[in-house]
Amino acid sequence: MKISFFEKLIGSGLFTGYMPFASGTFASFAALIIYLIPPFDTPSILIFMITLAILLGVPIADKFEKEYGKDPKQCTVDEFVGMWITLLFMPRKIWWLALAFVIWRFMDIVKPFPIKKLEKIKGGWGVMLDDVLAGVYSFISIQLIIYFFNMVQK
Repeated sequence: MKISFFEKLIGSGLFTGYMPFASGTFASFAALIIYLIPPFDTPSILIFMITLAILLGVPIADKFEKEYGKDPKQCTVDEFVGMWITLLFMPRKIWWLALAFVIWRFMDIVKPFPIKKLEKIKGGWGVMLDDVLAGVYSFISIQLIIYFFNMVQK
């Protein structure tokens, strides 16, 4: 089962998965840069893109696993999804975006409970779901930080 050029483009997160090191970090940064292109930060567009990336990403991640092994570094579409979930409803301030990026990378690397368990799911869903949940954890974390920061400022 050959991976097409289009599948490599999507699955590798615009080829960030083929970086020789830190492919997940490069993919997350690329996702952040795309988010900064108006009107991509509009929640309805971002939710649509997250959904599309999941729907396309799961079967493509299946192919990547068959080609490269379990949850391969070459497959970074899941990093795009997690980063974009983290960025939902974010204020466009550089310090919040930088903090969101750091929180997302932390959650993606450390994988607090039960994120690590989701990696054990076979195929594309296993590749995708741990990053979806890490994105949800990151989203909740950054939104709480912003909320409490704004409460202190009043």
